[in-house]
Parts: sequence; structure tokens; C-alpha cells
Amino acid sequence: MVTRDLARFVAGISYEMLPVEVRERVKALALDLVGIALRARNEAESSGPMVAAAGKLGMTGGACTVIGDAAGYTPPGAAMLNGTLAHSLDFDDTHAPGSLHPSAPIVPSAFAAAEMTGAEGKATIAAIVAGYEVQIRLSLALDPAAHYDRGFHPTATCGAFGAAAAAGRLLGLDPEGYCNAFGIVLSMSAGSMQYLVNGAWTKRSHVGHAAMCGLIAATLAREGYKGASEAIEGKWGFLHAYAPAADAAKAVDGLGRRWETMKIAVKPYPSCRYSHAPLDGILALARSHGIKAEEVEEVTIGLPEPGWKIIGDPEPAKQSPKSVVDGQFSMAFCAAVVLRSGGLVWDDYGRHLGDPGTLALCKRVRTWIDPRAQADFPAEMSGSVQIKTARGVFETYMRVPKGEPANFLSAAELRAKFDGLAGPYLSARRRDELAGALLALEQAKDIGAVLRLTRPEDARGRRVA
Repeated sequence: MVTRDLARFVAGISYEMLPVEVRERVKALALDLVGIALRARNEAESSGPMVAAAGKLGMTGGACTVIGDAAGYTPPGAAMLNGTLAHSLDFDDTHAPGSLHPSAPIVPSAFAAAEMTGAEGKATIAAIVAGYEVQIRLSLALDPAAHYDRGFHPTATCGAFGAAAAAGRLLGLDPEGYCNAFGIVLSMSAGSMQYLVNGAWTKRSHVGHAAMCGLIAATLAREGYKGASEAIEGKWGFLHAYAPAADAAKAVDGLGRRWETMKIAVKPYPSCRYSHAPLDGILALARSHGIKAEEVEEVTIGLPEPGWKIIGDPEPAKQSPKSVVDGQFSMAFCAAVVLRSGGLVWDDYGRHLGDPGTLALCKRVRTWIDPRAQADFPAEMSGSVQIKTARGVFETYMRVPKGEPANFLSAAELRAKFDGLAGPYLSARRRDELAGALLALEQAKDIGAVLRLTRPEDARGRRVA
């Protein structure tokens, strides 16, 4: 019984049983998430309406913290907003075989539950790992490509179960309680890929919804509410309803021996993860051969089929992005920015979306399904690059993009990403304090005190020098 096996596993997770490298990785991922959410609270165009709606829904005035916000929120409000913020820049971590973003639904649910219960740092780390393992394993069992083909967003659908696991660990659920929580959240698991048609903001709120629903489901189960049995493997359960040919065994294979947490990657660019290997390739070719944007005649980028469907097709639309979401899911746009700027950071969307030179270069970027990248998928999100110029054709293949576990960001690179995101809103002193607290999360006695370090130092929340 997959549901019961997962329930027993997550109920038994403790900080002490986790390998040291797993504990350390969670802290690095928490630092990454907080920096992203802080910038998103201040600058993502979707944040204002989301925060306003939370106020109208009575989610303010509580004791929980929203990253980068001076107000207090209810636990569901904090989980929803932090989950949405964490995914609003599309800069959050990824898991290549699961084709999803682990931290955005899981960490906010755990943080909200920790503030509800007064949990310490060690328990919070264990809860986050419980959430990661459930979410990722469910996506592997579904077959993420098949799940996507049905129009589902696995970060959200699987994330709701992971969020329930994380919150339930801090609420003290036993295995039976977890079975109920999974049975409750089964009816809340959602997330449609239709956002790609018009660059909608719903991809961001999918994840906040998953974080909130996981917290609610775990709380209902804690209070004795009965959920559907066999939530994962049943006739109308998650694996049968959400994919055509799921492999339930993958959800429990290697439980407690193989930690999927260690396969989570951190993004160096704020765009769809499928674009990263080609972007690494473009930068490598430009450095090696001195390629300038103005000499580029054509760029051809090879992707695995699932990635091509998301960031390469339809080509005319991808070559003419209108919004930030369009840009994040346009291989042509991301390639053009990297060629013109020598990198891709969040502020580049504002600089380049209306830039005639960048948009003209987009028209010279083509994408295709590269058999090599398809063969390496889903183990890797690989990509190929060919750049044609008057002085020659330059090519490369990037199997493992920067940020993957085998090519992980260094501590200095992680901190530089955090500083780049938080820098406009927190002083250097406050950034040091916040980063130090997150990287020593196991020592925290009060998770809320750590999160309150993200609150604006300037009452008006403006950028600081």
C-alpha cells in the first residue's frame, strides 16, 4: 500500500536520522528560497493583487510571517503567499527527473506549521525533507512527461501532498493521521498548464495553493477529520487519476536509503529550467570564441521533447514575448538576452522585453528536439547550441547544467545569488544576519524570528542603497 508506506516513512523521519549532507542541503535550499521570495514580494507584478486578495479574504492579522512583508498573516495566508512568492520569479530550485520545483510548495508549508506550533529548527528541517521526498517520488511515479501531457503542473499537484507531509510532521501526525491528510489533500491537488497560452500568473499561485492546501489538510487530519483511503494508489486515487500509466513502485523505491533531496538543483537564471543548459552553452561559446550579439546570424538550440514543448513551441509566439512569463518560457528570448548581456538576472526582464534589439535577435533563434538531449532526459535537462556567424559556426552540448547536484553552486555562488535578490531591500548587515540564521537553521529556537529578519528595514519598503 503506497499511501501507508509513505505515511509510515514520513511519520518516522527525524533530524537525527538524516545524513549530514541532506541536512546541509536543506539549509542551502532555504536560503535560496527566501532570497527569491523577498525579491518577488517587492517586484513580481503578481504580488500586489495576491496580497490585496489575501487581505480581503481575512488572511491578515495573524501571527505567521510572509517573507519580505511587514504584516502578520494567518497560517493558511502565510503558506499561500510564501508559496506563490517563492515561484513568482521562476528562479526556484528544481528536480530534473521529477521535472518539478521542490521547495516552493514544501518550505512555505513547513514554515507556517513551524510558526503555528513553535517548532525548532531541527524539526523544521526534518519536516522539509519529508515533504521533498513525498512530492518528488509522486512525480517520478506519475511519469512527469505523461502528467504534463494531461495538462497538469507537477510542482503543484505533487506539491500539495508534499506540503501535507511537511506540515503534518510538525503537527505531530502519526501514520494514520498522514493517511487521512493524504486522503484530504487528494481533493485539493490541482494545477493547469493552460497558463502558457497567455502568460497567466496562475503558475505562481498553483504553488501557493499547494502549500496552503497541504497545511489545511494536515491540520484537518490532526483534528480528526477523515480523508479518503488509498489516496495515492486507489482506483480513483492520485496515480490513476492524474497520469495514464503510473508506476506506483517508484513512489516508495529506496525509501530511507536514497534521498531525492540530494538531487535538487538550484537555478542560476530566473527562467524555465529547460533553458539553462543551452544558456550555459551560449555563455561558454561566447567566452571561448569572443562571439558578439551583433554578429550572430542564427542560433539553433536543441532540447528534450518536454522542454521543447514548453519553451520552444510554438516558435512564432516564443520569438515575440510580451510579458515576463512569456519571457521566462521563451528559449528565444532567454538566448537573446544572454547573448546581449552576458548573463540573465531578474532585472533583465524589465530591460529587454521591450528592447527592439533583443526582440530582433529573438527572431534568429530556432529550437528543435535534439535526440541527444532526449536520450539524457529525464536524468538530465541537457541541451545543445549552434551559433552561426560570418566567421564560422560554433557548437557545444551541455549535458549537466550549472546548479545540478553534479555541478552544484558553490557556497559563494549561492550567497551571491541571495545578495543579488535581497540586496535592493535589505542592508548588508541585515543580509548577513538573515543568511547566517538560515544557514544555521538547526540552531533556531523560533522560526518566526528568523523569517521576521526579512521584513523591510524601510517602512515604505523601498529599495535601499
